[in-house]
Parts: sequence; structure tokens; C-alpha cells
Amino acid sequence: QVQLVESGGGLVQTGGSLRLSCAASGRSFTHYAVGWFRQAPGKEREFAAAINWSGHTYYADSVKGRFTISRDNVKNTVFLQMNSLRPEDTGVYYCAGVESFPLNTIPVYYPYWGQGTQVTVSS
Repeated sequence: QVQLVESGGGLVQTGGSLRLSCAASGRSFTHYAVGWFRQAPGKEREFAAAINWSGHTYYADSVKGRFTISRDNVKNTVFLQMNSLRPEDTGVYYCAGVESFPLNTIPVYYPYWGQGTQVTVSS
């Protein structure tokens, strides 16, 4: 079993940047694929970015070119660098993990979830 804890959320103006972290504990994170998802009020949870253990990445079209996902397997941490933020990026951001190689954009595919961190982008 792995536990995930997100951090780094906050309030930022349009065009600003934030860096989210997802720290894993409980067991080695090395062979896990990790996804970042977000959920705005009244909306379904949606995929933002994912990275597998070998460093391959995949992004939703809505964040491509603005967000960068990366990982430090020594520190058991995955990061989401978010630049050029927009008000529509506002929501609770969750990281999720699955012991698998392929990348997946569907939330139900991931058995392990963090508690989420709030990101608010003001206009």
C-alpha cells in the first residue's frame, strides 16, 4: 500500500505559476505510474498529466505546453509545474498512483489517491 500527500497549492493570479508535489510513502514508488487530476466545483474529476516509471509523459490538451510533470524516484516524489495559469485551471488537484507501466487518463484506473490540494487562479 502506498500513501500519497499533495502540497504546493495556493492562490495565484492569471499568468502565474505554481509547483505541486506528490510525496509517496509506505513502499517504493519507483514502478508506479502517477497521474495528476483536477476537479472544479460542480464538475467531474478530469485528467491533467501522467508519468510512468521510465519518465514517459502524457498531457491533456488543455494543459499541454503549460504544465510539466516530472518525478524524482530517489525522493519518491512527483511534481507538476504549472505555468501560465488561467482561471479555468482552478480546482482541487489530486495525484494518483498505480503499479503499472502504461499511462492512463481514467481516474478509476488508479487505486491510490492523495487528499488533494486547492489551486485558485484569480482573474
